Parts: sequence; structure tokens; C-alpha cells
Amino acid sequence: MALKRGLSGRNSGNVSCYPIVVLVFCSFLAPLIFFVGRGMYTSTSIDNNDFSTTTSKQVSSFVKEKILAKSNTNNAEGNKWTQIAANVRTEISRGKQDDLVDDDHSQFHTPAILARRQLRERRREKRAAALVKQDDEVTVKLENAALERSKSVDSAVLGKYSIWRKENENENTDSKVHLMRDQMIMARVYISIATMKKKPGLAQELQKQLKESQRALGEAMYDADLTRSAHEKIKSMDQVLSKAKDQLYDCNLVTGKLRAILQSADEQVRSLKRQSTFLSQLAAKTIPNGIHCLSMRLAIDYYLLPPEKRKFPRSENLENPSLFHYALFSDNVLAASVVVNSTIMNAKEPAKHVFHLVTDKLNFGAMNMWFLLNPPGKATIHVENVDEFKWLNSSYCPVLRQLESAAMKEYYFKGSHSTTLSAGSSNLKYRNPKYLSMLNHLRFYLPQIYPKLDKILFLDDDIVVQKDLTGLWSVNLHEKVNGAVETCGESFHRFDKYLNFSNPHIAKNFDPNACGWAYGMNIFDLKEWKKRDITGIYHKWQNMNEDRVLWKLGTLPPGLMTFYGLTHPLDKSWHVLGLGYSPSIDGSEIENAAVIHYNGNMKPWLELAMTKYKSYWTKYIKFDHPYIRTCKLGE
Repeated sequence: MALKRGLSGRNSGNVSCYPIVVLVFCSFLAPLIFFVGRGMYTSTSIDNNDFSTTTSKQVSSFVKEKILAKSNTNNAEGNKWTQIAANVRTEISRGKQDDLVDDDHSQFHTPAILARRQLRERRREKRAAALVKQDDEVTVKLENAALERSKSVDSAVLGKYSIWRKENENENTDSKVHLMRDQMIMARVYISIATMKKKPGLAQELQKQLKESQRALGEAMYDADLTRSAHEKIKSMDQVLSKAKDQLYDCNLVTGKLRAILQSADEQVRSLKRQSTFLSQLAAKTIPNGIHCLSMRLAIDYYLLPPEKRKFPRSENLENPSLFHYALFSDNVLAASVVVNSTIMNAKEPAKHVFHLVTDKLNFGAMNMWFLLNPPGKATIHVENVDEFKWLNSSYCPVLRQLESAAMKEYYFKGSHSTTLSAGSSNLKYRNPKYLSMLNHLRFYLPQIYPKLDKILFLDDDIVVQKDLTGLWSVNLHEKVNGAVETCGESFHRFDKYLNFSNPHIAKNFDPNACGWAYGMNIFDLKEWKKRDITGIYHKWQNMNEDRVLWKLGTLPPGLMTFYGLTHPLDKSWHVLGLGYSPSIDGSEIENAAVIHYNGNMKPWLELAMTKYKSYWTKYIKFDHPYIRTCKLGE
């Protein structure tokens, strides 16, 4: 019993000791271990979170910079970068989740975990680089696609309108006029769409506002010409267009309607250009009433003169080769007077200048009478009638035979003649009556007309002389026959512009890129002319062109062929061309020119002449002359 009691007492003591130890451990040691461990975990977690946050901020900043840099390119670029940003955010989020998984065991920091973390970082860098590369590839593809689309645009449909024209450089220049015109175009588009979609109320509202805008705009070309109500009309139209856009806008329909308007406008422009060409060429062929009046009055008075008073002085100079001789073939009295007057007024030694004028039977008396009444000072002048050149007949001259043929008359007076203004204008210039006159072809017979002369300066009647021309007789032509100013630029006024190079005779003998030159002021060496039989070469080509297969009509194409390889280029300051068709000739170039040429339809004696150039011609006309005043040839 005692033994039992003793054993029982020991066991009882042990049982009572354990709860005390557990109590002490739970009260002191367990909280201490918990807080220490928690501190270590928090520190590691904070470090990892800081790293993750820093990485996220860097990548986000990188993506934002790329998006801002590309957002101005186009909308497609912006959408693409939005997708790229979303991909990067997904990668960052996925990386954060991976970090959290590792951070749950970060207190161990085993080599395997560290290696996996480094691998993950390298993978992120590779993905970021891949996204940037993808951006560059997409950019290139978009640019290439845009280029391909631009090639498919039909420029003929769009016309020649360009927002980069000088008048559009300043967005505030006449902005109201441009805005009203644009509004009216869009109103027409929406009226068409509203009618098609059966919305008559909206169509009527648009139509009403369109008419009001048209009245407010009127004929105004500039903002200053607009009425006071224009601003209110712009606001009203804007409200109606906004309403129409909300109800009717359909990208495909609007695009189609705008393209239809462009096509219609382009066709109207073409039609107006054809009409303008027809009318300008028609005007160029007419003789103004004043010049016709002048010619008739002079002719009447000439034939009333006794024969002894019809002769010019100093006839002995006509065959003197040491003087300066000019050839002028014209049926326009006023134009011929300007050529002679301007030459004499700018000549240093007028007495050494000799003018050989040839005209037709109709104007022979008028031309003589004018220069009998208005002699060119000490210079010599002589007038001849082309119809009195007996050697100039159809058996000798191919072009005269062709002009008298039935085929040529059919071509001029019956065949292919248009009955409307808009048709046939392209060929109208080749049916000009001047091509029927032998005055236009006499330039190929200079040695036959003036057999005693060595050199002669040929002048057209639509030129003005501004400087002394005697220097031309001393120009070394290097054994060439013709001295002329070349007219070719980069790609125009070359032989292929005038000749038919599909014909084997043309293709075999001429270079299509050879430079053209100008008739109007040409110095001809008549000795070389005779030696090389220039007139015979002209006859050969003219005979081959019986059916107009080498060139159409005119004297420049056969001139280019006849003097091919025999023309010496003169300095361009001797002869400036284009005053009859080009409004953009530099003023200093005109002032420095020895001769200015009104080649083209806008002759200075016509109403359609360009005002900016007309004064160079009119200053050599005496408007107080009794004949000019009587015929009302005012300045």
C-alpha cells in the first residue's frame, strides 16, 4: 500500500508540472516566435512588393511613352498600342502572382527559388523586346498599306484640286467663303440621301437652307464680298447639317455621293475647257473691226494717189549686202507698223536698216499707204505683193499645190467640222486661215526672194523689238544656216511634240528628244542656205507629207526638219517667247529681252490679249494718228 501510494504520488506530481510548462510556452515563447517570424516575412514581402511595383512603373512608363509617340500617326496605330499596353499589363499581373507564390516561402530563399526568379525576369525582358519589335513591324505594314491605297486613287476623277495650293496655305484666308461652299456640297449630298431614304421633310429643310446659302454667297470670291447675313446662314446650315448627319450618315453612301459630285464637276471643267479653247481660237482668227477699218481706208487713199507718189525713197539700198536687212511677211498693217517702229526707235544707226515687207493683194495698198504717210526715219522700206511672185506657182511649190487641192479644201471647209462649241476644238488650230496663205510659207524661199543678199533677219509680225539688233549680223553661226533661240525645257517643245515618230521616215531621220527652236526672230545665212539647198530639203519633206502623215499643218514642223542639224542656238536674251499664252513670264526677263514675242492666241491687237503685257506693244502706236483715231483704235 505504501509502495502504491509512493508511486501514485510521483505520477501525480508529474502530471501537475506539464500544464505549467505549456502555459509558460504559450504565454511568452510562442508570441515571441510569432512576431519575430512575422517581421522577417513582412520585410521580405515588402522588398519583393517594392521590386514588383518598381518594375510595373517602369514598364508602364515605357508603354505610355511609346503610345504617346505613336498616337499622332493614325488611329490604327493607337488601337494597336492599346492592345500592346494591355498585353504588358497582363504580363505584369502574371509576374506579380508568381512573385506572391514565391513570397509565401521567401523566408527560405533556396537557390532554386532565386534561379527561378532570375529566369522569370529575363523572360519579361524578352517579352518587352518582342512587343517593341512587333510595333515596328506593324508600323511598316501600315505604311506600306497606305502607299498601296494611295496608288489606287484615280487622279482623273479627283481632278487637280490640292489642299497644298498657295491659296490654302493660310487657313484664315477667305475661310467663310470656303466653308459655305463646303456646306453647300454636303447639303446636296444629304438631300440626295434623304430622298433615297424617304425623308422628304429633312430633304425640304436642307433644300431651303441650301437656297438661302446660295443667295448669301452669290458671286462672292472673298470674305469681304459676303453680305452681313452670311454668318447667320453658316450657323443655320451647320445646325441642319448636324441634324442630317445624325439621321442619315452612312460612310459608304456619303463617299459615293461625293465621288459622283467630283466626277460631274470634273466633266464640267473638261467641257468648259473645250469651249474656251474653241472660242479663243475662233477669236484669234478674227480681224478686229478697227484694224479692218484701218486697212480699208488706207487702201482707198493709196489707189487715189498718182503713180509717181507711190514710190519709196532710197530704193538703191534694197540689194546692198553691207546693210542690215529684215524680212517681214504680214497682212496686218498695225502689227507691221509696230515691228518697224520698235526696230527703228531702238536702232543705233537707223540709216543702215532695210525692211522688206511682203503682203497679200488685199492689204498691198494699205501697207504701202501707211509707210508712205509714216516713213521709218532714215531707214529704207519696200513693200511687195506675194501674188506678183510669178516663180511661186504650184508646179514649183509643193505646199501651194497642196493648198489648192480638193483634199485640202475638204479638210478646211467640209470634212470633220464640228457643229458645237464643245466638240472638235482640239483640231481647230490646224484649220486657221493663215495656213492657207502663202505668206506663212515664204520663209522657206528667202534666197529666191532676195538673191543679192548674204544674211537676213526674219521677223514675225507679233513681235516687239526692244534693243538694237545689229549684233545678230556678227554672230558666228559656225557654218549653220539658221540662228534661233531654243525652246525646249525638261520634256516639252522637243521634236516628238511636233512630228509623227510612228512614221518610219521620221523615226529613222530624227531624234525625238532633239531640242526645238522658235520662229519669230531668226538670222539666216543665205550663202550657206544656197550651198546646202535648204529649199530643196523643204520641198522633199513637203512632198512626203501630201496626206499629212508626217505632221499636221504649220511651218514649224517642216522648219525643224529642214534645218535639222543646221541651227545654231542663240542666247535666250535675244528672244523671249510666250507673251501670247503664258501669264507667268518674269518681268525682268521681258525687260532684258531684245525681242519679245506674242506667240499664241492672245495677240496684243485682240481684246483677249493679256493686259499685263499689252503696254510693251501699244507704246509704239501713235493713237492720235488721224487714221487710228477715225477707226477707233483706242489704247
